[in-house]
Order: sequence, then structure tokens, then C-alpha cells
Amino acid sequence: MTPPKISKTGFFLSKKVGKAITDYGMIQANDRILVAVSGGKDSLCLLNILRYRQSFVPVKYELLAAHVDMGYHCVHPKVLEGYLEKEGYRHYIKKIDILKGKDRSSISCFWCAWNRRKALFETAEKFGCQKIALGHHKDDIIQTILLNIFFNGEISAMTPKQELFGGKITIIRPLAYVEEKEIIRFGRQIDFPHPRCKCPNADISKRNKVAGIIKDLEKICPNTKSNIFNALKRIKKDYLL
Repeated sequence: MTPPKISKTGFFLSKKVGKAITDYGMIQANDRILVAVSGGKDSLCLLNILRYRQSFVPVKYELLAAHVDMGYHCVHPKVLEGYLEKEGYRHYIKKIDILKGKDRSSISCFWCAWNRRKALFETAEKFGCQKIALGHHKDDIIQTILLNIFFNGEISAMTPKQELFGGKITIIRPLAYVEEKEIIRFGRQIDFPHPRCKCPNADISKRNKVAGIIKDLEKICPNTKSNIFNALKRIKKDYLL
């Protein structure tokens, strides 16, 4: 296997990932971890950092990079597979067709995410993986908190660790303490392949709008993101309905 590449930024990201793994007990000895790799910077950063940590952490674990090819007409699955092969990652590409004759612009975010998650569960079972690592980072978690408040009328978020199906599968998010800007910097240093596909709803999504709100708030309160992130750890129950 090709020795993992690391930079100064990668070193500090590894420390944040290590803290998240420790704080939430994400990885145990001899875990088989399926890393969901979309081909974007977030999941490739996660894959790279987890392999780097394999070289020195006392807890031994296995990695499988899994990509779900949604059936969109683009070349990025092939580009991604070439990158994974070149870097020596154990990987698997699962192809599904979620379009089923429809135009991709008519596919909702929920339908796309549901089918991708189902494919990941099937792949994890196929290869005996107990954990599925997703590339959601701190910004994703913060945006989800506001999305659920604004559009669902509830207080909830992505959890760094979540057991499903009676503990048969555990979702982990080791990038929970890492900000997107740090991942962008790391991706430039590692020279990740550039995805050729883009979600047709990306520019008009609710998540994109919430990200803009947070960016505006940071102009008057630089600690906005950390405050939102920490809020769920400092709930004052006496002041809830």
C-alpha cells in the first residue's frame, strides 16, 4: 500500500479527528470500516486521514473505500476509481440507477440520499463492515441544526456516532470537529481529483441558503459556528417548553 501523504494541515486535522474518535468512542479494535466516498473533498479527506492514522494509532482497523455510482451521466466515478487504485486503497464501486428514466433535475434530495444510504448498508453487509464512516464535517452539523429548526420545527442534529438496526451498523462522523475551510486547504495540498458531477439542486438547496445565513452572521459574531455547535451540549432544560 502506498504510504499515506500528510501535510502540516493534515497533521492538525488528524488531531481533531483523533479527538472526535476518542470523545465518542467511534472506533474499536479490529473494526472493519466502510468509508463512504462520494468523490468530493470531504470524503476523500476523511479517507486520507483515517489511513494516515492507521500507521500509528494502537487500535487496529480495516478500511474499505466504497463509492455509490448513482447512474448519472458523468465521468467522475471512473476518475475516482483511478485515483483509489493509484493510491492503493481497497475499494468497491456499487452502481445503482435512481433515475429510472427520469430527468436528474426531477430527483429530490431525499430520494437521492435514501437510495445512496441503502446502497451503503448493502455494501457494508456484503463486506462484513460494522462501521460506516461519513464525511460530514462541523459545518454540515451546524447547518443541519438550523435546517431542522427552520424547516422541521425541531431541535436535532447529525450525531457524531449513531447505532442502527440494533447495533448491527454504526454510523460515525470522524470529521465532526473539522471545519470545511480546513478540508479545502488540505484538499489543495493533496491534489484530490476534481468531481465532474454536480447536484442540479446544489445552488438552490435549503442547506446552501442556511450556509449563507451563517456566513452573514459571522460578520458580526465570528464565533457563530462554534456557538451553534456547542449549543446542543449546553441545553438549559428549565428554559424549554
